[in-house]
Amino acid sequence: MNNNAPKKNPNEMGGPGGPGMPGGRRRGPMVVEKPKNLKKTAGRLLSYIGKSKLLLLVMIVCVIVSALVTLASPILQTEALNYLTPIDKQGYMEIIDGIPRVDFVAMAKILGLLALLFLCSSAFTFVQTRLSAKLSQGTVRTMRNDLFRRIEKLPIKYIDNHPHGDIMSRMTNDIENISNTISQSVTSLISCLITISGALVIMLYHSWEMTLISVVTIPVTILVTSFVTKRVRRYFVRQQKLLGELNAEVEESVMGYRTIMAFSREEVTIERFGKISNELRKTGIKAEIFGGIMGPLMNVVNNIGFLIIVIIGVIFSLNGKFPVATVFLFIQFSKQFTRPINEIAHQFTAILNAISGAERVFEIMDEPSEIDEGKRRLFTDTMQGNLSFKNIHFSYVEGEPVLKDFNLEVEKGQKIAIVGKTGSGKTTIINLLTRFYEVDSGEILLDGFDIRDIPKDTLRKNIAIVLQDTVLFTDTIEANIRYGKPDATIEEVHAAAVTANAHRFIGRMKDNYDTMLTESGGNISNGQRQLLSIARAVLADPKILILDEATSSVDTRTEMRIQEAMLNLMKGRTTLIIAHRLSTIRDADQIIVLDGGKICEAGNHDELLAEKGVYYNLYMSQFAGIAT
Repeated sequence: MNNNAPKKNPNEMGGPGGPGMPGGRRRGPMVVEKPKNLKKTAGRLLSYIGKSKLLLLVMIVCVIVSALVTLASPILQTEALNYLTPIDKQGYMEIIDGIPRVDFVAMAKILGLLALLFLCSSAFTFVQTRLSAKLSQGTVRTMRNDLFRRIEKLPIKYIDNHPHGDIMSRMTNDIENISNTISQSVTSLISCLITISGALVIMLYHSWEMTLISVVTIPVTILVTSFVTKRVRRYFVRQQKLLGELNAEVEESVMGYRTIMAFSREEVTIERFGKISNELRKTGIKAEIFGGIMGPLMNVVNNIGFLIIVIIGVIFSLNGKFPVATVFLFIQFSKQFTRPINEIAHQFTAILNAISGAERVFEIMDEPSEIDEGKRRLFTDTMQGNLSFKNIHFSYVEGEPVLKDFNLEVEKGQKIAIVGKTGSGKTTIINLLTRFYEVDSGEILLDGFDIRDIPKDTLRKNIAIVLQDTVLFTDTIEANIRYGKPDATIEEVHAAAVTANAHRFIGRMKDNYDTMLTESGGNISNGQRQLLSIARAVLADPKILILDEATSSVDTRTEMRIQEAMLNLMKGRTTLIIAHRLSTIRDADQIIVLDGGKICEAGNHDELLAEKGVYYNLYMSQFAGIAT
C-alpha cells in the first residue's frame, strides 16, 4: 500500500545511501504465471473493480494528493536549507559578526507548512487505506459470489472431470491473490506514475544536466535486476515445488495416520518426510543467498549514483549554476525517481499473477450451466412412477461405451435390483435417470414423458437417493433430515427418524435433534450416518426411490431393522436398488444382471440361481467363503 511515497519492497532496509535505499536482503523474484489472454482478462477484472466507481474515484484523488505531497516535501526542505544558509548577490554565504545569517522566521513558516502537509498526507493516506480495503474486499466479494453461483450450476460432468482441490483453490487462493493485488497494486501504480512524472519535471526545471546525471544509473539498475532475477528464479521455482511435495506428504500422512500406525510405518514415513524437508532446506538456503545478492548490488549501484550527483552538483554549485541546497534536492528526487521504477517492476509481477488467477476464476464462470430444457410440468399428486429405458447408449469417454442398447421397463411400485461386476454400468443408470448426465442416444420415459422434457427440479424432487457413501452437512441432525423437505414439521422429522430406526440413537444424544454434526458427520458412527441418510429419504416422500447399497455401513441387527423399515417405505413406490451384497435383494420383484453394458439376465432370485449363469456365479462367489 502506498502512503506518501511509492512503497519500498517490504524486504528492503535502509542502506548507506540513506533512508529507502536497498541495503538489506530481499526476497527472490516472485514466480510469474503469465495469463493466456492478458488483455481480455484484465478488461474483465477492471470491469469488476469499476463497479465501485465513486469509491475508486475518491481513492484515486487521495492517492494523487499523497503523491503530490511527496513531491512537494523535498522542494520545501530545499527552501528551508536556503533560509538556513542565505546566499548574497556575489554567491557567498552571508555572515554577520562571524556567524552565518539565518532567517528563522521564514524557516519557521516553511517548517510549519511542511508539518501541515504531513498531517494532510497522513489523513489522506488513512482514507486511502480504508477505501482501498473496501474496494478490494467489495470486488472479490462480488467475484466470489459469482464464482460460487456458477459452481452451484455446473454440470455434474464438470465436477467429476476436474480435481476438487483445483476448484477450491480458485475460490480461495486465486481470489485472495486478486484481493491483495487490488488493495496494493492499484494505488501503488498510480502513485508511482505520478511520482516519476513529477520528479522528472521538477528535476528538468532546475537543471537538465543534473537530471541526466541522476537517471544514468537507471539502465544499470534494470540490467542488474534482470540479470540476477533470471538466475535466481530457478531456485525459487524448485523451492515452491518442494514445498508442495512437503505439504502433500504431511496431508497424506495425516489422512492415512491409522494405516501408517497399523502397519508400523512411522519410521519410514518420518524418513521420507525428512528427505523432502532436507532438500527443501538446501534449496531454500541457496534461494535466500542468491536472492539476497539483489539488495547489496542495488545498494552499490544507487550509492554510486548518489556519489556522482554530489560530486557533479558541488562542482556546479561552486561555479554558481545553482545553490548547494539544490544538490540536496536532486539527491531527494533521484530517490523519488528510481524507487518507483523498482516498485513498478515488483508490482507488475504481482499484477500478472493476479490476472492469471482471475483468468482461472473466469474459466469456471465461462463454463455453461447445467442444461435444463424441460417445460412440461408434472404434478406429484398425479405422478405414477412408471419408468421406461429405451435403446439407451451412453459413454463417459467417447469411444468407450458404458451402456449399449440398454432397455428396461419398470412399472409403478416395482422393486428392481440392478447387479453386475464393477464397471458394468449400474451407477450409470442412476446418473442418467437423475439427469446428472445426458444419454448419447435413446430415451428415458417417466409416465410416458421423456425426462428431458421435464424440468430437472421437478424430476429430482420426486426422486430420493440413499447413497453408499453418506453425505451429511455441518448442521444439526434435524436440519440434515429436513434437507429434502425444508418445510417439514418437527413431527414429520421425528416420524421419518422413527421409520428409519434413527430416533432411538438420536434420543440418546445430549442435544437430541439439535445435536450439531461436524464435517461429514464425523462425530457419529458410519451406521448412524446411514440411518440419518435413510431418514432424509423417508421425509422426502419420493415417487421413485434409489438405494445404492443403503445398508452397507450398518451391523447385521441394525440392517434387519432397516430392511423392515425400508419395506414399508417402498410400498407403492418405484424402487431401484444398486446391489453389491446380493443377500439384500432376494425379495426384489425383478433382478437384472448387467454385463458389458447390456442386460444379460433378468428374473427373480430363485429363477436366476436356477439358470446357473452370471448371477449364479456372482452369488456363489460371495458366499463360497461362508459355505466353506
